[in-house]
Amino acid sequence: MPVWLTYTLITLAAYVGMEFMAWFTHKFVMHGFLWNWHADHHQPKHEKDGFFEKNDRFFLVFAIPSMICYMTGGLTEHFWVLFIGVGISLYGLTYFLIHDVYIHRRFSWFRQLDGKYSRAILRAHGTHHSKRTKEDGESFGLLVIHPKFFKSRQRQEEDRLLKNNVE
Repeated sequence: MPVWLTYTLITLAAYVGMEFMAWFTHKFVMHGFLWNWHADHHQPKHEKDGFFEKNDRFFLVFAIPSMICYMTGGLTEHFWVLFIGVGISLYGLTYFLIHDVYIHRRFSWFRQLDGKYSRAILRAHGTHHSKRTKEDGESFGLLVIHPKFFKSRQRQEEDRLLKNNVE
């Protein structure tokens, strides 16, 4: 296998692995023992003071492993580790653009994407933020979305009512 293909596969594996890590960390760390860092993220915008949130600390939490991978891969004979760092960084960029720019509109770089997938992301995240406590949350990931979020809210409500009539 050509070395460039190996590095590309390592980068892709790290990127995909980060979706799981983000889900796991969001569900069990942010909505667990570090809720005090994440709680302000669940407050409505008008209840927040300033631009930054305590939740922004998680940027550093995720950046540190990437930085370690860059240093390990660049300064040792284990050059392939650098590409794990690249995958983590690319996922971080994706997360920033989708979560902070598109969903929460912390920057006005682009307004509205109008596709089935982008609407599903908004529905899933809106459902997640409908809870202002750390308990009973759902939809902790970013890119992997439950199929129910691809339906319109009206269709979801109709399905819920039908299910209630059957049970």
